[in-house]
Amino acid sequence: MVNFGVFEGTITFISDFPISPNGASEGCCKMFTLEDGNGGIVNFVVSPTTYFVDHSTARTGDRIVGYFDTNAPVPLIYPPQYRAIVMVKNRTYQNVKIDYFNDQLLSSDGQLQLNISPITQLVLQNGQQFSSNPANRNLIVIYGPSTKSIPAQTTPYRIIVLC
Repeated sequence: MVNFGVFEGTITFISDFPISPNGASEGCCKMFTLEDGNGGIVNFVVSPTTYFVDHSTARTGDRIVGYFDTNAPVPLIYPPQYRAIVMVKNRTYQNVKIDYFNDQLLSSDGQLQLNISPITQLVLQNGQQFSSNPANRNLIVIYGPSTKSIPAQTTPYRIIVLC
């Protein structure tokens, strides 16, 4: 189980991030610098395995949310530098929650309860249909309205299973 950390900000700079000394992988990894508007700055290393929700392309000036593993080792530098697992470009018409959901489809922070319907799309990261139970897994949940109860309840549009 991944313990997801999150940072939301505006992309202020995108550059290549070298990962091999001989340049064999040049251009494959990027460094995204995000600023949150309150003085917080984070660098995200974006690799070919980083999942972009809706396969969106990020550009300087975009408002984006980056998710990373809080248990992964990181260099002790400023600004902090994390390996991005999932990136989400902000959209006004959808909400996104990335978390571990238990056997009751309740998020690990207890804030969101999923009610799956026949129209909820269950897919893998590669877009293929997921045919098993999504419970007890790390999920990317894309949803619209939710109840104001605690936990909030929603019927997701799409669930992307992180295998």
